[in-house]
Amino acid sequence: MKYVTEYRDAALVKGVIEEIRRTVTRTWTIMEICGGQTHAIVRHGIDQLLPKEIELVHGPGCPVCVTPLELIDKALAIAARPEVIFCSYGDMLRVPGSARDLFSIKAQGGDVRVVYSPLDAVNLAQANPDKQVVFFAIGFETTAPPNVMSVLQAQRLGLKNYSILVSHVCVPPAIQAILSSPANRVQGFLLAGHVCAVMGYWEYPSLSEKFRVPMAVTGFEPLDIVQGILTTVRLLEDGRVEVANAYPRAVTLEGNRPAQAAISKVFMACDRKWRGIGTIPMSGWCLRPAFDEFNAEKRFEVESITADESPLCIAGQILQGLKKPHDCTAFGKECTTEHPLGATMVSSEGACAAYYRYGRVEMNQSMQS
Repeated sequence: MKYVTEYRDAALVKGVIEEIRRTVTRTWTIMEICGGQTHAIVRHGIDQLLPKEIELVHGPGCPVCVTPLELIDKALAIAARPEVIFCSYGDMLRVPGSARDLFSIKAQGGDVRVVYSPLDAVNLAQANPDKQVVFFAIGFETTAPPNVMSVLQAQRLGLKNYSILVSHVCVPPAIQAILSSPANRVQGFLLAGHVCAVMGYWEYPSLSEKFRVPMAVTGFEPLDIVQGILTTVRLLEDGRVEVANAYPRAVTLEGNRPAQAAISKVFMACDRKWRGIGTIPMSGWCLRPAFDEFNAEKRFEVESITADESPLCIAGQILQGLKKPHDCTAFGKECTTEHPLGATMVSSEGACAAYYRYGRVEMNQSMQS
């Protein structure tokens, strides 16, 4: 259990929090960009243990949460076809589309399957030559390497019945969009350690310098998170604008170069719509034209599908750090994990799901009573 239990040592965590308390002299707003970090923070009550001068706000780093509604509707249209085996990670099955979700398609007879790797979907395509197998390729930079490898493997095997529905987004353009907003109040960032393990953190110093905002590469265990916060607070207090690596056991400046090369071979940058936020220019990846034969949107002619968000859901403001889940009037009422209005309530990395699961719904109710 090395690198797990030692990073959950309560005494060590409390020691770092005390150091944060000794260091901070003024109020600071820090955003953790990753939904996995959000869940760890809420689960362990880290935000409640910090000194009152530190406010943590939650960023758009949940791939399920930011997958646009129209992509969900495209997935539903493809999954409902009788010739299709539609493959997805499990946390996408309950994400609501305009009228239903993938579980509903499955209940109505659609062949929707949960897989643990896109290569599982490639194997299904090999085993079912009479079916069209589609993998729902969502995610940030972290999941891009296995997704592109599935395309390269399908190409190598000569599979004509495998394709991917792509909804890949990237962290640096999202940070730029947040910092460019007139409503922005984020003064420091905790960067997602797993994204940086793939991509390195060489892209971030120019952003940090442009917006005069320090950043710290941060892991996911409680000790990782408080160390990342301490690093960011020290930078803020000293007035230093730089990107620090508080997760050196997993992250290097250059990242995983072979993985980056594979991504560049199959994907290219494109504009991407983010659920609840809107289109961020050049903020995602899509398949290069050379790999159009693996493009599910084109294969099944669903490119024209559009959709509108629920007017009750404030997920977009939550994902930008402008509001928190308990600020939503529908939270815990019209919107629950059983009947979600948006993806932030159903995703395993969604901020609303974290607040609901770990009892912050009671806080919301007490605030409104």
